[in-house]
Amino acid sequence: MPLLTKPARQRASFHTLRVDDVERLTDDAVAVRFEVPRELSDDYTFEPGQHLTLRATIAGEDVRQSYSICQARSEMERSGTLRVASARVPDGRMSNWLNDIVQPGDAIDVLTPMGSFICPTQPEVARHHVAIAAGSGITPVLSLLTTALEEEPDSRVTLLFGNRRTSSIMFLEELEDLKNAYPTRFQLVHVLSREAPDVELFHGRLDRDRLEAIVAALLPVGTVDEWYLCGPFGMVTGAEELLLERGVARSHVHHEIFHVDDGRAPTPRVEPDASAPPVAVVTVTLDGRTTEVPMSSMEESILAATLRTRPDAPYSCTGGVCGTCRARLVAGEVRMDRNYALEPEDVEAGIILPCQAHPLTETVRLDYDA
Repeated sequence: MPLLTKPARQRASFHTLRVDDVERLTDDAVAVRFEVPRELSDDYTFEPGQHLTLRATIAGEDVRQSYSICQARSEMERSGTLRVASARVPDGRMSNWLNDIVQPGDAIDVLTPMGSFICPTQPEVARHHVAIAAGSGITPVLSLLTTALEEEPDSRVTLLFGNRRTSSIMFLEELEDLKNAYPTRFQLVHVLSREAPDVELFHGRLDRDRLEAIVAALLPVGTVDEWYLCGPFGMVTGAEELLLERGVARSHVHHEIFHVDDGRAPTPRVEPDASAPPVAVVTVTLDGRTTEVPMSSMEESILAATLRTRPDAPYSCTGGVCGTCRARLVAGEVRMDRNYALEPEDVEAGIILPCQAHPLTETVRLDYDA
């Protein structure tokens, strides 16, 4: 029997929200806007850079996917709505569903905001914010930079935005409007890989070499206070290595990865043997209830085992990227296959990703509420 204890804090939870609008951004991307009822406005108050996890039954299967909020903080206050954007992904169940099926009036389960790709604004400080984004990596960056422009009147913003061609640029008109609204404070640089711009420096992929040339020509690191990196794995890691080599403090380099292709094979799925004695027991505290989860194999992920007895355990990508499943390790030892969501200070504080974690000791205690 689960033991009842008092929850330590309010955990992120799903609520059903109505779709207010679906806007076609490009041939392969849409923005979906949700109405937030007044009684839930506090629950959905967000920090720029955070994301929402959507949950839907698609072709009979429970599908979850995280999408970044792509609006300034002030917009929710004005309109009572939240907006995310989804670029179509080959074989992506949620992205194709959002692009092809979802219409205004539909109801979708939406998790309250999560994510650590944030940097609090400082209205009294003049800072230079620089974002390097590619493709759909613009979504959280748009929220971060627009909010910085609105809430830090003496700060300026630079965006390096990589895409294949002009027709594939998400939020193109919105970015141009932002540049017109803040002509002296917002610098926008498009870098196109399959379309030749006027400046050769801005033609190609945002790889390490091109970033090095652009930073040397336009962005001396000593003039930048905060860096934001968002996009494919290779771009983000290449940019981060470049900045750290140039002496930028890690605490001023904020990053988020949307798609991971690090050359490693995905972790194979483990089919548990229900008849075998447990080799480990994981004790999980979630929403004030404590449950023991026996595991017949230490190769199975803790999340997969937990979901058999606690289907309410939070998760989304299951790839170590979004951080939705994060929990605190209270006792025992685990190993993680991948971690692209937690900062070093999170790991030092005992936070783990159960979707990537395997027990190393016979007993493990996790607290989702801590």
